[in-house]
Amino acid sequence: MGLIDGDAFALPMAIQVDVIEARIDASERAIKAMKEAMANDVETHILLVSVEAGGCSGHMYDMQIIKRPEDISSFQSFVFDGITVMVHDKDSSTLNGIVLDYKDTLLGGGFQIENPNADKSCGCGQSFG
Repeated sequence: MGLIDGDAFALPMAIQVDVIEARIDASERAIKAMKEAMANDVETHILLVSVEAGGCSGHMYDMQIIKRPEDISSFQSFVFDGITVMVHDKDSSTLNGIVLDYKDTLLGGGFQIENPNADKSCGCGQSFG
């Protein structure tokens, strides 16, 4: 077990990130879709936009409607026509300048994120690097 018998193990690493005052925007289509998705939960829930490791380009966007956090000290909030969108401070530099959009196609609709910080992105619009 451990390093003595040659088995390796991993420990979590602390990664320092730059926290900036982010700026995000949302298209009218995205705001309409958020309102429809949140319906009567606008007062109690928020849309959380975050970045996760993975995807074919290195990072993936994650969007979740969650109950409004009690401790918002490590989040940045943006309000679009009564809809609160939050970004965690750890993702602020990566998500700074994004535009939330909603595309409705023959194969279905979905949110897309335009990110000026992405060096590359996947055709699906959900992965970037």
